[in-house]
Amino acid sequence: MDFSNSLLSWYLQNKRDLPWRNTVNPYPIWLSEIMLQQTKVAQGLPYFFTFIEAFPTILDLAKADEEQVLKLWQGLGYYSRARNMHKTAQIIAFELKGNFPNNYNDLIKLKGVGEYTAAAIASFAFNEVVPVVDGNVFRVLSRYLDIETDIASASAKKEFSALAKELMPENNPALFNQAIMEFGALQCVPKNPDCTNCIFNTSCAALQKKKVTELPVKLKKTRVTNRYFNYLVFLDNLNKTIINKRTEKGIWHNLYEFPVIEAEEELDFETISEAISEKYIDFSIDSIVVYNPEQIIHKLSHQKLHINFYRVAVTEEILEGVSLDILKNYPFPIVIYNFIEKYSI
Repeated sequence: MDFSNSLLSWYLQNKRDLPWRNTVNPYPIWLSEIMLQQTKVAQGLPYFFTFIEAFPTILDLAKADEEQVLKLWQGLGYYSRARNMHKTAQIIAFELKGNFPNNYNDLIKLKGVGEYTAAAIASFAFNEVVPVVDGNVFRVLSRYLDIETDIASASAKKEFSALAKELMPENNPALFNQAIMEFGALQCVPKNPDCTNCIFNTSCAALQKKKVTELPVKLKKTRVTNRYFNYLVFLDNLNKTIINKRTEKGIWHNLYEFPVIEAEEELDFETISEAISEKYIDFSIDSIVVYNPEQIIHKLSHQKLHINFYRVAVTEEILEGVSLDILKNYPFPIVIYNFIEKYSI
């Protein structure tokens, strides 16, 4: 158990003081774990405080309007997390009478809770002996034990979970899980780890074999799709515009956006102007001007968005339009919100 003892000792000396570590209440633990999926702690921490202030209990979150939840989530990305989190809060508050599932097998049945998140909540809140396996754990164990299994393969999670459970002290699974993840986040980092000052520099197999930069092995490459969004900011003389809610499945579900012309390639100004005139024949268009001189690139996990915004001035009043004064009250994807801020729309 030298690995575990050394790891726990390192953790107690080096751990970050994070609010969800000072409690066994499953609500803030669950909230933090959902927020930190695909998100670094530094980015997620302000959102955690915002949500805890707005929704101190799971009942408060359950009773909230989805648009309020999405608005507070704005900028954190992966918005399906927020929608699933809201639905799960309603299930726990109203169907389970506020009682959080207290074991891995029940937790994993919740919407938006996968193997890692269920294990994290089960161990941190209820001290269940179940290992967590995230990117940090993959990295630490693959290097320490010199494991060349492709971590993107179907069998990897099971293999690393079994290894972590062997190393885990049964009397303190929560501390071990926190420690191994923290070690991966702070010490055994993906690039240029400080192996000279590592507690395992005499026992790490990858360091002895000069393979630190080669591990963990991840062979499957994510295919990135390019998409071209041309947003149309219609404006009338009363400073009203048009926004639509994205109701189709896919990115930004239930967030708002301006009318959009999506294309398979970049369109020039003339082509866009013609498309606007043909598509919006009910409007008398006064002028069309491009807002951003350079195309905005917005990268998602599997998509690269190429975005342009066009100001489309119209002569008649936009019926049922939205006043620019209240535009910021709506939940937008962060790239659109930033545009509204920058150009004082």
